[in-house]
Amino acid sequence: MALYDICQSPVSLSSAQQLENWNGLVHGFLSHGTQTPVHLGALLAANPGFAMGHAARGLFSLMMGRKELWSVAEDAAVSARAAMAQSDITTRERGWVAALDAWLNDCPSSAIAQMEAILRENPADTLSAKVSHAIRFILGDGTGMRRSVERVLGAHTSDHACRGYILGCHAFTLEETGEYAAAERAGLQGLQYATDDAWGLHAVAHVYDMTADPDAGIRLIENNTSAWTHCNNFRYHVWWHKALLHLDRGELDTVMSLYDTQIREDKTDDYRDIANATSLLMRLELEGVDVGNRWAELADFAQNRTDDGCVVFADLHYMLALSGADRADAKADMAQRFLRDAKDTGEMAKRVADPGLAALAGLNAFSEGRYGDAFVNLATARPAMQTIGGSHAQRDVFERMTIDAGIRAGRIDETEVILGERMAQRAGHRDRFTSSRFASLADARRIPAQ
Repeated sequence: MALYDICQSPVSLSSAQQLENWNGLVHGFLSHGTQTPVHLGALLAANPGFAMGHAARGLFSLMMGRKELWSVAEDAAVSARAAMAQSDITTRERGWVAALDAWLNDCPSSAIAQMEAILRENPADTLSAKVSHAIRFILGDGTGMRRSVERVLGAHTSDHACRGYILGCHAFTLEETGEYAAAERAGLQGLQYATDDAWGLHAVAHVYDMTADPDAGIRLIENNTSAWTHCNNFRYHVWWHKALLHLDRGELDTVMSLYDTQIREDKTDDYRDIANATSLLMRLELEGVDVGNRWAELADFAQNRTDDGCVVFADLHYMLALSGADRADAKADMAQRFLRDAKDTGEMAKRVADPGLAALAGLNAFSEGRYGDAFVNLATARPAMQTIGGSHAQRDVFERMTIDAGIRAGRIDETEVILGERMAQRAGHRDRFTSSRFASLADARRIPAQ
């Protein structure tokens, strides 16, 4: 008799204990819990012939965006194919193995296509929906994320064990496509079904960031600790969101305290943690805060990643760290690697070529005080920056740097256009940054050119 998991999908497992571990993995992945790898390890130890387990190990490794984990994913693919050849497995499981192969062939969009094919057969498969969601996030495909989730919402009825998590995904896609009120409703509804849905809670925090409502965002995070304190390093990202909200209230001392006691409490080198830290330090510096020697420990990690080349979003944040600590040799190494990678084929190489090269040059120029060059390069990169992945809130650090470079370079009219576009993306809401930079532009117009 076939066993079915909490996603209402059949799995080629042979015991209740194996199914329990698989369901633990599913729940852990959906809730960003710490036990996901524990459940996967126990499952593969008990059933080394479970092809989908090996595929999960490979796909999850690639999502980490680390060069050394590429070989782990390749080994997982070999094991998955060997297991698949030895047993009769489900279409879903075959699709996962094919998705891993596609991504290893430098075509993550084909991995998404495999997940979408699985979902056409069973739209109640929350796990495959979340994997499609996650890969699209890495590729910056916000509209695709929304289409994907909305195709499967109807299958996640009130009695579906994972309904809350799919609502959280929907909330995030609504926010990223500018439907802020609907995103808030979906995220809060999702938390009623899944009180530990950190992704859904963070989607609503995004809403309050984009609509300049820091008070509501801080209340949300403080009043729903059960949604995120259980998390793996994703909890640092929730702390990062809280810091952004305090920054918008002008509470700079609180931001710095959150940085030291929460966001960088553990000195990890996960690129997402580095992104949290570097982007927050840069925001503080743009507000005139002396961040001391905090760049140094980030740069120590970043200079070991100049040759990674897995995710452009990660590389640009490594460059922020190297620039902040003035690691000239490592910055040059990163620039040379970008030039090499831009000549390659494949989906990530295209992102290195555009917008990566221009963005990297802009960050380097900004760090050296060449604000005219910084503005030109960062403005050139702007139209394609969505494709490096991440969220609007995460990429906003580059938007802020573009605007400040333009003000410092005297590119007043062009900067005003960009600042207006930034505000329009926020449905006309003015955060503290927007108000202060419009004031700076007004001051610049009153000062005669020298």
